[in-house]
Amino acid sequence: MEYTIQKLGQLAGISTRTLRYYDEIGLLKPARMNSSGYRIYGAAQVDQLQQIMFYRELGFSLERIRQVITDPSFDRIVALKQHRRQLLDRRQQLDLLIANVDYTIAEAEGRLRMTDSEKFTGFKQQLITENEQKYGAEIRKKYGDQTIDQANSKLMNMTQEQYDRVKALEDEVISTLLEAYQTGDPSSELAQRAADLHKQWLTCYWDSYSKEAHAGVAQMYVADERFRAYYDQHQPGLAQFLRDAIDVYVS
Repeated sequence: MEYTIQKLGQLAGISTRTLRYYDEIGLLKPARMNSSGYRIYGAAQVDQLQQIMFYRELGFSLERIRQVITDPSFDRIVALKQHRRQLLDRRQQLDLLIANVDYTIAEAEGRLRMTDSEKFTGFKQQLITENEQKYGAEIRKKYGDQTIDQANSKLMNMTQEQYDRVKALEDEVISTLLEAYQTGDPSSELAQRAADLHKQWLTCYWDSYSKEAHAGVAQMYVADERFRAYYDQHQPGLAQFLRDAIDVYVS
């Protein structure tokens, strides 16, 4: 079945202005233009728009969506399975937060007692869900579902003390890295301290450590704009400096 831009907008619940913008940026091109110059969309475009809307719901930027769906290796079925897993993770997160609120109310009313760990379960699941939405497709492709699932499980089973230690390590990596950056030397003692702290932080999630995997993560920080932005928000060029420091560290 074919649709005009107005009919497709009504079908999907989005404006024709949005569809025109998607056309302009190369995100969703019409199948053809009719004799009157109107955009006409077919079944392939309907499927592609659905995919775009899935990614938007999961928080992807338009530029990132365009990169993903125009990649020659893009597989719609694989992508749909990833969407399903991420949506299930989101539902689990909401269920945990709702349960957490219910238990907290019950504790406040004196009907039960919660452990300190139980008080933060929903928030740890929220962190996992956010990471899956931002980076899940890439890191699962690179390291495999089993590795990522084990890391998520390790996070969920952390005590509050262990979780606080992880967050403190994360902050220490950044502060040490910023100080080391001023030296301009990724092989300096301070830069190598930052690389070692980063290793300690990683092993809070990983079941085993390898130099190759550490170097691979560091390279991903530079290659992927989202990881790069996390470090470069503190100091432009910080992601590359960390990558260089880790390269020295693992060698």
